[in-house]
This record gives sequence, structure tokens and C-alpha cells, in this order.
Amino acid sequence: MIITAEISYYPLTENYTTPINTFISKLSQNNISFEIGVMSTIVNGEYEIVMNVLTESIKELMNLYPSVFNLKISNTCPI
Repeated sequence: MIITAEISYYPLTENYTTPINTFISKLSQNNISFEIGVMSTIVNGEYEIVMNVLTESIKELMNLYPSVFNLKISNTCPI
């Protein structure tokens, strides 16, 4: 099943660009498509792949930085 996820990431640190860039690089290392926007990133791909990438990336970043993630996931809104 193909899903689309809209993700807004708010690292609660002074140098917020570093964790955001780390998150984007994690997305680019996998077999998923994504579009970077001003307020959020849209990720599209096979359910298992997208969810695994998100789970691993979010866990890693939350271990390193105080973080807030806002996610919307749909199987009816392809890119």
C-alpha cells in the first residue's frame, strides 16, 4: 500500500537547522519520494518503508534533541 505522510519537525534547540538537515538526509537515503516545503515535508512511498524510515529517524533525533513532530498519514493523497 502506498502512503503519503506530511511531517512538520520542530527541533527545540538554538541550532535548529542541524537536526532538520539530518532528518532530510535520512529521507534521501531511502527508496521514498519526498518534497520539502517551508512548513512541512511530504513523504510518499510503500507503507512499510515510509513507516520504518520515520520510526528510525524520529527515534534517533528525539534521542539527540528535544523535538516536536507533527504527522499526518494518508493512503488517499498521493504526491
